Amino acid sequence: MVKRACFVISILFVLGCTQPDSSQEHDRIVALASSIIPKPNETTVKADEYFEFNENTAIVADDQLSSLVGVVQGYLEELTGYQITKSDNGDNALILKLDEQLDEERYSIEVDKSQILIKGGSTKGVLHGFQTIRQLLITQDQSFVIPAMTINDEPRFPWRGLQLDCSRHFMEKDFVKRYIDLLALYKMNVFHWHLTEDQGWRIEIKKYPKLTSVGAWRDDGKGGKYGGFYTQEEIKEVVEYATARGITVVPEIEMPGHSVAALAAYPELSCTGGPFEVETDWGVFKDIYCAGNDATFTFLEDVLTEVMALFPSKYIHVGGDEAPKFRWEECEKCQQRIKDESLHNEHELQSYFIKRIEKFLNANGRQIVGWDEILEGGLAPGATVQSWRGFEGAEAAVKSGHNAVVSPTSHAYFDYSVDDIDLEKVYSFEPLPKGLTPEEASLILGGECNMWTERAPQHLVDSKVFPRILAMTEVLWSDTTNRNYQEFNDRVQTQYSILNKLGVTYGFEKNPVEVSSEVRDGELMAKLSSYDPNIELYYSINNQKAIKYEQPVEIQEPVTFDVSFKKNDIFYSDTVKQYFVPHKGVGKPIELISNYSPNYTAGGDRALLDGKKGGSNFKDGNWQGYWATDVEVIVDLGELIDIKKVQTSFFQHNRSWIFFPEKVEFLLSEDGENFKSAGIIINTIDAMEKGELIQNFEISAEGLKGRYLKMKAKSISKCPDWHEAAGNDSWLFIDELIIN
Repeated sequence: MVKRACFVISILFVLGCTQPDSSQEHDRIVALASSIIPKPNETTVKADEYFEFNENTAIVADDQLSSLVGVVQGYLEELTGYQITKSDNGDNALILKLDEQLDEERYSIEVDKSQILIKGGSTKGVLHGFQTIRQLLITQDQSFVIPAMTINDEPRFPWRGLQLDCSRHFMEKDFVKRYIDLLALYKMNVFHWHLTEDQGWRIEIKKYPKLTSVGAWRDDGKGGKYGGFYTQEEIKEVVEYATARGITVVPEIEMPGHSVAALAAYPELSCTGGPFEVETDWGVFKDIYCAGNDATFTFLEDVLTEVMALFPSKYIHVGGDEAPKFRWEECEKCQQRIKDESLHNEHELQSYFIKRIEKFLNANGRQIVGWDEILEGGLAPGATVQSWRGFEGAEAAVKSGHNAVVSPTSHAYFDYSVDDIDLEKVYSFEPLPKGLTPEEASLILGGECNMWTERAPQHLVDSKVFPRILAMTEVLWSDTTNRNYQEFNDRVQTQYSILNKLGVTYGFEKNPVEVSSEVRDGELMAKLSSYDPNIELYYSINNQKAIKYEQPVEIQEPVTFDVSFKKNDIFYSDTVKQYFVPHKGVGKPIELISNYSPNYTAGGDRALLDGKKGGSNFKDGNWQGYWATDVEVIVDLGELIDIKKVQTSFFQHNRSWIFFPEKVEFLLSEDGENFKSAGIIINTIDAMEKGELIQNFEISAEGLKGRYLKMKAKSISKCPDWHEAAGNDSWLFIDELIIN
């Protein structure tokens, strides 16, 4: 997490007087009003006039806005410390009015020295206007001044959401409410609450108590249990809290896949009958709800009946993604269902499954949302598609007359590191796929940022979501005609003081440091650089005292390199760890006979000889991924040398379709043409072994000589029969090729 209490841009300051005399103070207040995110469509700031909140300020509101008044009072009293009451008096007042001429979420603000007038097309519109005022107040501590100005604003898209996965890691109720507050501040309006998964069932269902007594808990690896769930009373509290702040809570109840936690509680709903345990690993699992068993649909309808009673949302998210068909292919009941319903295959069986659930929800006045896999086998009649595997799902949906929400992995997956998706990448997101007709474009409801939590328990969520959500909210709210990243980033800098005040431990705009290597006079050198010249870099070697980085550091032996950061005299708590290992092959020419995947370049063609070793995350930028191919490389050492040891490491995480090679062979040559085997290492680790595993493959012998070294790694080729992706191509992930 990042703690930066002093990271404040100069235009955000403590206002010391109601009527600033100096032009400098006036300019600062004007700049403050120009820092709003998302950027309003029209803003005009007037000169030398201000409204001040004080002990006499009152709220004047239309009767229809009575429910909103309490929320606004709570915010203002928290910000200013004043007891602000409702009144009919318009002097020194915050006036809240409905305007039937405005669209639902549109609002206007007019500020002069005697009042702030906020008009909205609905309660939501008025609340959006107030959140704009709230942004301007948060960093003020003594006087609470708003410059005279007018704002006219409305959102570009009606669906502006954050998905929070509380199933992989349970999030406390108050933490969830805190995020609803943050969404409201930045005018997001959908909280997509991911409540069921293979690793945990998080919602109390009174008719099926084992869903929480069994399904909400998994082994923690230390002899205990990890998990939790929300009672129905807690869910009602969260939904009520969100509704009062203009946020619609859309629950996600996964089906037919990602259901192992439910099957652990009620194994009779599976194709095999179990038994099952709540999963402790991440990935995709082959055991899913049995589509041939009517009891499955009875169960799900019962569950959804209780869900609908808790969530007034028009939409219920049913997941539908990553549902392997392996069990269905072998299940007599599922095969009979295919025959009885005149279906052609298991993909159409999934379509039958989703359509049957949709019919039930429609009969109860609700509509379904599902991930883009629900397109396979035929889309349910009224379904909304959430497109995550690129934009193709959204395009297919709208071209067939269906609504779509766009949240592609390329721009919207905030569990990905800033190496993959930085602030600028999110800001470049355009939810409307190219080539749509106006009618098709109107079916794009908007977008979401997705916060999956396999690698992000509660204490890391802030640093993943912020500041990137600031880019997403502006993309989904503001007009695109004047989008300018540098201007936006300047406004982001002003937001950090707001986030500091709210206790948000935000992360980085982009990777704060690039750790690279070079060979200088035959020696391995570690190099550090940052995108921000104001960030000071420090490094420690093997946990020794940190040293300020000034120039490349010579690496003479294997070391652990820890990099830390300092800005504005504040040390970030985030650090970057890198393992360096010098060896004879570093920097030598390498020929890649097989091609690595462009999705895992890991340093490009030089990655296997750059002296940098990978860690326990195959996405850490050091591992190089090969898809559906063996690995074969040739290294030219430049001269004939004695070789005592050669080694490389491979990664296995079978849930990610990554497996150790069947075998690795090292061969030596003096001329680059005639190679002789120096040793073959057969893998002995079972492909079924769970977890994220690293295995060294090495030869060690005296008397070996060569100028050229060839390494060949034999892939298992396809995911094994027992695997949920049986028959699909598999991955090989390889690390540094170390030669000594």
